[in-house]
Amino acid sequence: MSPTPAPPLHLAVALDGTGWHPASWREPVSRPRDLFTAAYWADLVTEAERGLLDFVTIEDGLGPQSSHFLDPDERTDQVRGRLDAVLIAARVAPLTRHIGLVPTAVVTHTEPFHISKAIATLDYVSTGRAGLRVQITARPNEAAHFGRRTIPRIEAYDSPAAHEVVTDLFDEAADHVEVVRRLWDSWEDDAEIRDAATGRFIDRDKLHYIDFRGRHFSVKGPSITPRPPQGQPVVSALAHDTVPYRLVARAADIGHVTPHDAEEARAIVARIRAEQHAAGRAAEPLHVFGDLVVFLDDDPAAATARRERLDALAGQPYASDALIFTGTPTRLADLLQEWRSAGLTGFRLRPAVVGHDLPAITRGLVPELQRRGVFRHAYEAGTLRGLLGLARPANRYAAATA
Repeated sequence: MSPTPAPPLHLAVALDGTGWHPASWREPVSRPRDLFTAAYWADLVTEAERGLLDFVTIEDGLGPQSSHFLDPDERTDQVRGRLDAVLIAARVAPLTRHIGLVPTAVVTHTEPFHISKAIATLDYVSTGRAGLRVQITARPNEAAHFGRRTIPRIEAYDSPAAHEVVTDLFDEAADHVEVVRRLWDSWEDDAEIRDAATGRFIDRDKLHYIDFRGRHFSVKGPSITPRPPQGQPVVSALAHDTVPYRLVARAADIGHVTPHDAEEARAIVARIRAEQHAAGRAAEPLHVFGDLVVFLDDDPAAATARRERLDALAGQPYASDALIFTGTPTRLADLLQEWRSAGLTGFRLRPAVVGHDLPAITRGLVPELQRRGVFRHAYEAGTLRGLLGLARPANRYAAATA
């Protein structure tokens, strides 16, 4: 009896400005003058699609990038400023055909009604390839942009006060996702009749109030946007510890995690699966993707030299929450397969220099994974849920009515 083949390896890239290294904009391939143009982002996503990647995530924030966790810094030698991630995704969607588009939304200060409508619209524009990466913020200065609430300053990350603040923000994020998901379901799939002869455009009985009441939100609904093509666009979140692991287990389709070796990856997957079971979602598919920052070159010495040169330009060694891989596509393929055996179902790679490392992923790593028989040779589905092996979910309100 032949062994059951392993499920396909899933691969995504995280796009952030000119790359994840703060000095990346100073590389000749980085096109810093084009950074705030639609063509720049279209070129990046088109390259990612050329490599048959499952999806791209697009970073965003409610304040300027900073080397400090809580406050804006005063540096002028690094990229500062962003375009809106959802609008970037909407702009590039018609220029692509297969790749998933997953913009980041900071849910701490953004109404779930607005996010649900924006991502549903993106799902229509992309014909079923939209997702949402949920992010929180504990920065007091970002709360001041809105003036509706204050967030206590975290003085010590391991203090009980900090734990209370962070736990509350993640609980709010879980409620935010729940409201968004209910709003996506507030229109049944066949609510639109569009019968000119009878003059009926919609069936009002198939639009539903969600009547969500929680500690953080009270939302009546329904949405003003019909149910998205995927039914439920894919929801993801980055998680580093128990509280965000719980958010992933309760609310997400993909959790991005940051192990530094296979043993840690195995332990993280086990913790998330335990939280998933506790949340009553043990039977539901939940992807766990490992995040890595990558410096890729055919010669490992060239990758190391490039990283050292960028560190010198930045004035300090680059540090990250994720493992920083510096080496060849072949060695990275070895690492991904090793970590995959620990229970990870996919990987989100963060190119250190987008102009260099994204093509190294699509034209170096992907062919290597294909040679090993662990990555697709063509797109096999027309939606992001399809690429990830996720079924289109039934509408909760239609099921309740039936």
